[in-house]
Amino acid sequence: MRNFILLLILLLPSIAAAQENPATHASGQPVPRFATLKAEKIFARAGPDQKYPITWVYQKPGLPIEIVQEYDAWRKIRDEQGGEGWVHKALLSGKRAVLIESKTEVTLKDAADPKARVMAKVEPHVVAQLLKCSPTWCRVEADGYKGWVERNLLWGIYPTEELN
Repeated sequence: MRNFILLLILLLPSIAAAQENPATHASGQPVPRFATLKAEKIFARAGPDQKYPITWVYQKPGLPIEIVQEYDAWRKIRDEQGGEGWVHKALLSGKRAVLIESKTEVTLKDAADPKARVMAKVEPHVVAQLLKCSPTWCRVEADGYKGWVERNLLWGIYPTEELN
């Protein structure tokens, strides 16, 4: 009985910490979060190991994805269309990118203002590097052109997330 009480006393701090932060993750980073694909060809699997069958094949380095779960060195990702699969963390990058989610071409402006001068036009589904965001606009770079685009036209950043 005495050993049980001693063990309980030793475990109380870690039990309390687990209750304060119930969502602990392998990386120590928040989940969900956005990242990008690193490799030319990435196999997403049905589970967190190479023994699981391939469910998706991604062939676009820099594509933004959302990490929705972690297990050891594996990350469950979700793409802009809702497709999910497990990939090894070595195939992912912390660099941020966004996908133009409009059905028509989007204009990049020289300032975060609807009346600002147009710098370039970008087709739907183009991947752009995410440089920074305000509550309603994001500065991106696509095909060598930098400019501001309305945030609601992008996939790869959360509605209230700010990036400086």
